[in-house]
Amino acid sequence: MNDSPFLTLLMIVAGGYIARMWFLDMRSAERGNPIMGGLPGATWAGRKPIIIAVIGALVLLLAETAGEIALGLDQQQSEMTVLFGIYTLAAAIIEEVLFRGFLVIERHGVAVRWLGILGASVLFAAFHPFLWEWDDGEWSWQFNAKGWFSTGAIFLGSLWFYTVRFMPSNPTHSLLPCFAAHFTKNLGVFVIKAMQGFVVGFW
Repeated sequence: MNDSPFLTLLMIVAGGYIARMWFLDMRSAERGNPIMGGLPGATWAGRKPIIIAVIGALVLLLAETAGEIALGLDQQQSEMTVLFGIYTLAAAIIEEVLFRGFLVIERHGVAVRWLGILGASVLFAAFHPFLWEWDDGEWSWQFNAKGWFSTGAIFLGSLWFYTVRFMPSNPTHSLLPCFAAHFTKNLGVFVIKAMQGFVVGFW
């Protein structure tokens, strides 16, 4: 997608559309008229869970960055355009609604929910192209230190995003803290890549 500005723009629009739908569902719930079949987690969250979510995301990002430097992996990052960086912010909305919203096992107890969360987090990490690559119609595996490290970081990030949805300070299980945490992580990645010279051009 980094090489396809049109597809990137299309996904940015899709993220904006989903964000608008979620916001409208949340506003309806706030007025006491929740929409049947509306988007999951479309409820308000207070300041505390959002702050906790953001701080946790920053801690994970700093730990990931320090780990890459310590292991000598910091120069093996992929390049990113500014447009793709904007897309990653829209992707935070899309991925949270899908994974932390729809891919949750409810009404079967906390243990079953967390087993589902572990499985969904493995899927979420595998979904990101660190251990694999699709280039010019060819599929290849990337079983190297950078691939495993980045996939592990994505897995831990997913666990944190699920945690902030179901932590006690977020009693309505709102996705707002998840959005905030994921947005912070992706924006931080973009800033770090820019500082290290891996942001190349606008599109």
